[in-house]
Amino acid sequence: MNRDEAGGNWKQFKGKVKEQWGKLTDDDMTVIEGKRDQLVGKIQERYGYEKDQADKEVTDWESRNDYRW
Repeated sequence: MNRDEAGGNWKQFKGKVKEQWGKLTDDDMTVIEGKRDQLVGKIQERYGYEKDQADKEVTDWESRNDYRW
C-alpha cells in the first residue's frame, strides 16, 4: 500500500473513528492523520485511559473494521 492509498483509507475510516471515540475533535483527527500511535495517544488524552487500555480499544476497532494502517 502506498501513501496515497493509506491516506484514502484514513479518510474513509475517519467517520468510524469519530463514531467510536466521540470525544476526539477535528483537530485531533488532523494530528492523527492515519497514524496508529497518534490515535492511541489522543484516546489516552481525551478519555484518561492507560496506554494498554487505549491500545486494546484500537486493536478491537481495527478487527471490527478490518482497518490496516
